[in-house]
Amino acid sequence: SEKHPTPPPPPRFCSYQKFANCYRCFYKLQPEVTRSIYDQFISQLQTSVKDEIQEVKNEGNLELLFNSLDKMVEEAKNQEEPAWRPSGIPEEDIRSAMVPYLLKHRSYLRKILKEKEEENRKVAESVLAGRNRVGELQQLIQARKQAWQAISKEQRELIMTFKEPQ
Repeated sequence: SEKHPTPPPPPRFCSYQKFANCYRCFYKLQPEVTRSIYDQFISQLQTSVKDEIQEVKNEGNLELLFNSLDKMVEEAKNQEEPAWRPSGIPEEDIRSAMVPYLLKHRSYLRKILKEKEEENRKVAESVLAGRNRVGELQQLIQARKQAWQAISKEQRELIMTFKEPQ
């Protein structure tokens, strides 16, 4: 008979004795063949399970995740303070995680608000300066218009003086 490498001992639920009891008639006729079939079955089952596990590891990128988990475990060994554990009260757990984030976000928003207020103040000053300049220009235009009208009136009067009476 052919020698097969001995597989690791199978779990108890699929022992050779149980396998042989299921195929009792065949076992009585050819016990060596029954043992060979059992060994092949166990070997193929182990190979199939290993292949399935490898496929799951490849699909989920588990190798990388397991390595990063191992790295985290190693890094955690040097920590002096205990790791965070959930309290069992979701509101408190989320608060402990969210409050620092929200405080940071609030300070960021306050900074942005101050910047926008400063920008708005500068724009308001610019608008007021523009309005003042528009007012000055309107006054200048009015003064020049009046001066022009005065000159025009004087020219008409001068022309009237030179005209001969009729």
